[in-house]
Amino acid sequence: MQIETTPLPGVLLLTPARHGDARGFFSESWNRRTLTDAGVVLPEFVQDNHSMSAQTGTLRGLHYQSPPFAQGKLV
Repeated sequence: MQIETTPLPGVLLLTPARHGDARGFFSESWNRRTLTDAGVVLPEFVQDNHSMSAQTGTLRGLHYQSPPFAQGKLV
């Protein structure tokens, strides 16, 4: 993720990396650790991802993560 300051105090421009291929793309638009490491203090929200499938009917899978790396999924 690219994090840039702006002329407005406290306002940052966050540009997530986009990873794509012929099927579409995947982008991690929020990652608490990345932002915290950059000195950004934000409300409690761990991670948000964005994906797009170029072809209608494409199925994407979710994976299960067991403790200690468990994550809830909001779809």
